[in-house]
Amino acid sequence: MLFRSRETEAFLRKMDRDQLNDAQIVMISEAGASVYSASETARREFPDLDVSVRGAISIGRRMQDPLAELVKIEPKSIGVGQYQHDVDQPALKKSLDDVVVSCVNAVGVELNTASAELLSYVSGLNSGQAQAIVSFRAKNGPFRNRKQLLEVSKLGPKTFEQAAGFLRIRAGENPLDGSAVHPERYSLVQQMAADLGADVPSLMTDAELRKQIDIAKYVSEEVGEPTLKDILAELAKPGRDPRDEFKSVAFDPDITELAHLQEGQILEGVVTNVTDFGAFVDIGVHQDGLVHVSELSHHFINDPTKVVEVGQHTKVKVIGVDRERKRISLSIKQTTPAPPAPAKQPAAKGNRPPRDAKKFPPREGGKKFPPRERQQQQQPREPQRRGVASDNPFAALYMENGKLKLRDDPKKNRHPNKK
Repeated sequence: MLFRSRETEAFLRKMDRDQLNDAQIVMISEAGASVYSASETARREFPDLDVSVRGAISIGRRMQDPLAELVKIEPKSIGVGQYQHDVDQPALKKSLDDVVVSCVNAVGVELNTASAELLSYVSGLNSGQAQAIVSFRAKNGPFRNRKQLLEVSKLGPKTFEQAAGFLRIRAGENPLDGSAVHPERYSLVQQMAADLGADVPSLMTDAELRKQIDIAKYVSEEVGEPTLKDILAELAKPGRDPRDEFKSVAFDPDITELAHLQEGQILEGVVTNVTDFGAFVDIGVHQDGLVHVSELSHHFINDPTKVVEVGQHTKVKVIGVDRERKRISLSIKQTTPAPPAPAKQPAAKGNRPPRDAKKFPPREGGKKFPPRERQQQQQPREPQRRGVASDNPFAALYMENGKLKLRDDPKKNRHPNKK
């Protein structure tokens, strides 16, 4: 059961389990949902629905397949950093698009369910080719194998070569179509299975059979050992989703607004943004709290991204609440015990290295001058009286009102002229 309001969550949790049929209650972020609901993509997908209904559908789809739904929204709309409006916008968009492309290709795309927006991020495909795939699928039904991509208009052999490995077909004619193995290597996998006296489906399901494969036997100029290891890893888990298992954050059901917060409370939260000065954490009160960089860890932190990341679930302690300005101060380090202070090592005695005889030669007789004899060795200085000539060239200089001046010769100014 999906919702986007803490009030809705509190209402549902008061209901009996029998009424909910043991449904799991999950809170989904609505960041960027309004942007999607008013976009051209939403109008094309749901032309007859209201804007609010489109937003609700988008939030529900984020639970089913977050990546497939979030690619329909510009990353800037969901917040990507502290200075996103201060940097060069075209450069920012290119960098964000590169990250999205990397994520989409790492996960893979289900060819028979993917939208045109998701397909456009597959390597080798553009928006026109992605729309052509969707149109072909709507006209001819779901794809049965990857070779059918060559029948799509605007898709040539080169495009097929680049994109085929990232497109998946579950329950297709060829079991390898549901994996990341490229069609160019199907014959190699079939050869591995034939050498063991088995078929490809058996090779994909039998781990003991795969252990009998000698990789060195299949190394060639076109296929190296790293590629063969990747193929075997994919055969072990075809179509494996590299993303972590979904876990919902357990907000405190008794704390739903700012007025419920008190200093000293320990709460569950999820990191929503990381900046140079700390991290913002959603604790379920419609206002994110700030964990200052000094409250992230017991040791010095110069880069908060090394300690926390967006989407991370964490425990926080409320250390300050400013209800007038709606500011919440949180701490992560105060929820964990401080590490023991390192024991101080006593200074070693008697291990001083010997003095260098060249730098510090011993005195005659090996004795030091006593203090009084040392003072007698120094020649007393004769006091210099004012106006007395001296060999020191700086003797005629003196300071007056912070300025350096030259003292006049008293013999020359002994009888100044009177007016």
